[in-house]
Amino acid sequence: MNELEKRLKKELQQNIQVKIVSSTAWTIPLHTIEVEYKPVKRIKMDVLMKMMLITCQKAKLTSAKQISELLLVEQLFMEDLINIMKRTRLIEIKDQVFALTEKGFSQLEDGIFEEELDARSQNLLYSPSHCTFLQGEIKPALDGEETLDLYRHASEKKARLKWEDVVLVDALQANGMETVDGDLQTVVSEIVSNSELYVDDVPCFEFILYNKSEDLLYARVWNTFLDRWDEVLENELNEKERVAWRETYLNLEK
Repeated sequence: MNELEKRLKKELQQNIQVKIVSSTAWTIPLHTIEVEYKPVKRIKMDVLMKMMLITCQKAKLTSAKQISELLLVEQLFMEDLINIMKRTRLIEIKDQVFALTEKGFSQLEDGIFEEELDARSQNLLYSPSHCTFLQGEIKPALDGEETLDLYRHASEKKARLKWEDVVLVDALQANGMETVDGDLQTVVSEIVSNSELYVDDVPCFEFILYNKSEDLLYARVWNTFLDRWDEVLENELNEKERVAWRETYLNLEK
């Protein structure tokens, strides 16, 4: 921690008009949330599949052999396609006749074939201090971080461990759980469940700076999880504490 703090101080003091009037370190909580979801594979419907759905829509057919003869396609190949369309619930058998389901009508109209995949799970990282999910990986602990206190404003923001599905889908998208490969898309269709696994403490370095030429006090906060200056925490400190800093630190400049 000491080496990182020294590097940050050196960076901040490159402007000779700026002086560090206070520095400290603390931690913010980062909640690991396991999200189980169902993905769907989407691909542009091929001509044969369209022809088969249209055929089942307009003609009363009872066997793969009939469809094979009508479309001039090998029967074994047609049987495989029928099994796929039954499994994906695009067609069903009504009164011994192949018929389109509501899902089959919809996908035929859109020209997109959708296939549900097995449920998957992904860990997401939620920061109450940012009121959002953050991207990244938990880093190894820094020397001495176990002695740091919790961020003084962290208690004002309780972790909300219940989210609307759309929020979790957006977080999964941001973490690359939805992909596009040419005409093939894999998207999140449903959130099955979510649960908290554990909470990590993320060290942050806080510096209060005074720019003499501008007569301005302001905060800089280095977030070790994001590995960059954290504008969210800086803005919060500036908004809540700047008046108190002027009363506390400007006496040092007189």
